[in-house]
Amino acid sequence: MRGAGADGVLPVDKPVGPTSHDVVARARRALDTGRIGHTGTLDPFASGLLLLCVGPATRLSEYLTALEKSYVAVARLGVGTDTLDPEGAVVERSDSWSELDRARIEEASASFLGRREQVPPQFSAKKVGGEAMYARARRGERVELSPIPVEIHELELLGVDLPDVRLRIRCSSGTYVRALARDLGAALGEPAHLAELRRTAVGSFRVQD
Repeated sequence: MRGAGADGVLPVDKPVGPTSHDVVARARRALDTGRIGHTGTLDPFASGLLLLCVGPATRLSEYLTALEKSYVAVARLGVGTDTLDPEGAVVERSDSWSELDRARIEEASASFLGRREQVPPQFSAKKVGGEAMYARARRGERVELSPIPVEIHELELLGVDLPDVRLRIRCSSGTYVRALARDLGAALGEPAHLAELRRTAVGSFRVQD
């Protein structure tokens, strides 16, 4: 799969560090083709499955983007950031997480299963008035965002090593895992951010660890 005739869906296991755009640029050079794109952004701090559509397969982008996603995530309690991830500025701290136990965290996690409304992060690619939210947030603007419908199909508590809570998540396309970490913290009375994220599946496409 190289050159003008390149065509197909290329699963890539993105490491922590590069942006999704970086991965596309490297693939474009390696495959010697300009017709290539990804089907769902992974932030630099995140790793895991990134699907690249090459050549005529770019027509599948909308379909692939709409598939459900699976993740392993670490929510860190006691620290809230403006971006809801480890790359943002700390805006809130608390140490009362030390009073939490696994049973309470399991109960709070279970409450997020099913269909729900989720407020997107201020720092996101979501467009308001034709401009990406992250651009407005970087200028210090804060916009009241309407909640969006999402669905959490599975939410499994993999481990608790406070202040960290490790989760396995299977969710609808469009779900912000950063916002889920924020909301889990709020349900526990704590600020929180998404400290680690690994995408393990997109629909039937899976990454092997």
